[in-house]
This record gives sequence, structure tokens and C-alpha cells, in this order.
Amino acid sequence: MNGLLKLDRLDINILAHLQKDGRISNVNLADAVGLSPSPCLQRVKRLEAAGLILGYEAHINIVKITDFVNVFTEVTLTGHRREDFQRFEQGMSKVDELMECHLITGGYDYLLRFVTRTIEHYQEVIESLLDARLGIDKYFSYIVIKSPIMKNSVALKSLLNKGHRDRDVILSD
Repeated sequence: MNGLLKLDRLDINILAHLQKDGRISNVNLADAVGLSPSPCLQRVKRLEAAGLILGYEAHINIVKITDFVNVFTEVTLTGHRREDFQRFEQGMSKVDELMECHLITGGYDYLLRFVTRTIEHYQEVIESLLDARLGIDKYFSYIVIKSPIMKNSVALKSLLNKGHRDRDVILSD
């Protein structure tokens, strides 16, 4: 599908509700956004077809299953050519323990988030990355002690509605 998809307040409201509860029934979603079920389902299907809804997933409460360590890692690469970044990102994409990888501005190149069994497990992962010669010059690790606030959804209404009545979204194939 090429072109522009016009998002109105109902579409944004649907997306916001689905972000918070992907298992909400169409009847309950329709009621929550002020539509009847059939038009609501049509809008959801249109948003899925447009690639705005990428999927639905379960959020697991890992604390109830096992102990784990969350580690943020700052990484600086030895080289800064396009192929250096590509080699690093390709290598990182194969690391099961890696949860997030962000190319950022500032004093280092990447901010990573790992989830491992223990600190020792994290060190094994880092050592294997160094052995893989992905271009890591230096890294700094930050062990998370507590995460008092974690959110799984973004504030769509705040991001999209500030001064805009409707929002055009460019779609790509």
C-alpha cells in the first residue's frame, strides 16, 4: 500500500488502547473508542494492513519466573565508517541476551541493554563479543539495581495530537 494514511482521533485512540491491551475484544475496543464493532474492526484491519500495528505479544513477568540482571552498556567503536557500524549491528543482531541497541549521539556510539542470568553471564557475553571482533574499542557497563518505572507503550495521544487535529502518516511497502 503506497500513499498517505490519514489518522484521526479514533485511529489514534484505537492504537492507544491496543498498545495497553492487545487482547481487548473488538466489542470492548469499539465501546472504549466510541464506535460500533463493525467500523472499529474495519479500522483495526486497515491499521494492520498499513503496517502501523506490527503484531500482538504477551508481556511476561520474568521476576516471577527467575532471577536476572539488566545491564546497560555504552560501546565505542574503533572505526566510524559505514561498514564499521554495519559489522557491529550485524554481529549484535545475533546476541540472544541483547534486548535493545541504540546508535546515539554523545561520548560513545551505542547504548545497549542486556538481560542475563547473572553478572558472570553478562561478562561471558561481553567477552564473546570482544572475541568476535565486531570493532568494539571500549565499553562501560551499568548494572540495574531497581527499575521503579518501566512502560511498554508510548503516549500516542501526547505525541500525535499536540496541535494537530489529524495526522498524515507516510506508508511504505
